Amino acid sequence: MEVSILIVTKNRLEELDLTLNKLYGLIDLSVHEVLVFIDGCNKTEALISKYPWVQWKKSEISISASPARNKLYKNAKGDVFIGLDDDAHPLSKDFISTIQSVFLENERIGIVAFQEIRGVFVSDQEALQHAEPEVTKYQTSDFVGCGFAIRKEIYEKTNGFPIWMDIYGEESCLAIEVIDLGYKILYDNTIIVNHRVDRNKRSVQGRNYFRFEKQLKNTVFYYAVYYPYPMLKVARLLFHNFIKYAWKDSRYFQLFWKSIFLASKDMFYVLKYRKPVKNSTLQNIKAVKEINY
Repeated sequence: MEVSILIVTKNRLEELDLTLNKLYGLIDLSVHEVLVFIDGCNKTEALISKYPWVQWKKSEISISASPARNKLYKNAKGDVFIGLDDDAHPLSKDFISTIQSVFLENERIGIVAFQEIRGVFVSDQEALQHAEPEVTKYQTSDFVGCGFAIRKEIYEKTNGFPIWMDIYGEESCLAIEVIDLGYKILYDNTIIVNHRVDRNKRSVQGRNYFRFEKQLKNTVFYYAVYYPYPMLKVARLLFHNFIKYAWKDSRYFQLFWKSIFLASKDMFYVLKYRKPVKNSTLQNIKAVKEINY
């Protein structure tokens, strides 16, 4: 199995530089390829000459994470696609062979979800000290975009990452389409990535507000596109977010109503992609263990 490693990046030159440095020592460029999509950030182009073994794609203006992934994945040639964030790198030296073995052992597995260790550490050895102590593998219903693998043939049977969604939530769209095709998602904690996120710093910078706005709007779209009868799910979503967030914080309150406005404004466009899944798919999602984010 040949492998394509795919990364979308925006305004994270130093993080991407570190990720590519880490990858270079873990892959065999005679059978593996690395593709990076620069999403409208000119400064990152300084890395192009430093990493000539990377296949670089770019957009002069930012098109956002999910549409960028959609474009990038169309250029990949490997039998297996491995998705990483620009600030995430594998901690398992044999991560590629492990992924290949999982797919070879069970043809019904469509996606492998990796264990994510969040945080900035002095070394990979320190990061591994935060890994789950016991080997765990189970069927699940979702994956995190900073570390996963999908069979190319299965990805191409789906609509890919949605172009009608910007960021936060696109993984769930791909996941539900894969499950609806009759394939499984396997969480395997022996495949580990370090997602180098400084959670305290992001919180101070307001990333939680940004995520709230995007996720609320995109979850409304998710239900509208994939659920046969989405209205009750949307109503429960809005009620939950209003009580848990908007009611208690003026900034969340503003973003709550902004998200509803944006979702309403773009709904007719999004509904062009409506593709309700089978009821059995929704039951299968409920029956499996949720991934630990």
